[in-house]
This record gives sequence, C-alpha cells and structure tokens, in this order.
Amino acid sequence: MDDSPTDESDESPDVGEVLGEDVLNDIGEDDFDVPESVDEDALRRMRTVADLLDEAVTIPGTDVKVGLDPLVSAIPGVGTALSAGISLYIVLEAANLGVPFATVVRMLANVTVDVATGSIPVVGTIFDTFWKANAWNVDLVEEFLATEHHRDRERRAFGPTPTEPEVAEGDAEDADDGPIRIDVTE
Repeated sequence: MDDSPTDESDESPDVGEVLGEDVLNDIGEDDFDVPESVDEDALRRMRTVADLLDEAVTIPGTDVKVGLDPLVSAIPGVGTALSAGISLYIVLEAANLGVPFATVVRMLANVTVDVATGSIPVVGTIFDTFWKANAWNVDLVEEFLATEHHRDRERRAFGPTPTEPEVAEGDAEDADDGPIRIDVTE
C-alpha cells in the first residue's frame, strides 16, 4: 500500500496557513503607505536589522525589549565595532533611499552615542539595553518617507494635472487657442 497522503496536490502549505495570517500581518507592518518610488525591500531589511539589534526579545514580566546589540557590544574589543558596522548599514540604506542630509546626520549621532557609551564595560551593556539607536533611526526614515508621501499626494491633488496647462488670469481668453505654429519659408 502507498502511505502517501491522499491530497491531490503535493504542494507544501502556504506560509500564511502555517503561521496564521495575524503573525504575517505583524511582521514588517508599516504604519504608512510607502511611496511608489521607494524600495520596500530596503525598508524591510532596515526594520529587520533594527529589530534584531534593539528589540528581538521582550524580557519576561516587563515591557522592556532587548536585542543582540547589548550582547554583541559586550564582546571585548570587536563587539562594539561589529555593532557599529551593522548600525551604519541602516544609515547607508537611508542615504540610498534619499533621506535628507540633516536626518542622516541625526542618525549618525544616534549611532555615535550608542558606540561611545556602549563601549564602556558593564555600564555600556546596560545602556545598550535602553538606547534603541537602530529602531529610532528606522523610525526617522519612515517618518521622512511618510511626510514625503503626504507631500506628493498633496501636490497631485492640488497641483495642475499634466494635461491642463497653467493659465494666468489675464490669458484666460487665449487658453483655448492651442500651440502657436510658425512656418519658415525660403
């Protein structure tokens, strides 16, 4: 006898069926609509890295979330440098997404404070538990993108459409004339 399942399809179940749709909706959930010009995969990567470094696990019995950053930074010598390098990845992705220079500088300041204070033995590890530089940096990027998306929608809603030429008040009677054509003959 054949012990294979009697199901007609041999395909594996959908990830949503296994994990449940609610779990998938919570993973990488954005609080805003991403503008079409934005690389959504880059945003997901940034959020994933930030969550792993800053908020991977909730400490039982508290609302405090801890990531790998305090653990990696606790490794003498290379830990802080490794943590800083991973944090700079988020800043680099933000710059590639077109985040303004002032925001990039603010993000670099968050990473600098994280690295400088995080390099202090014992105190730095405790500090890294509460200083969520990576999560804050991704929030800055998302805030910029949400604001930019809102501005783009306002421009499209209130600006002239590409098919409607802008007409000055005094030129209203000439607006229906169409383009001017000049023929040059020899």
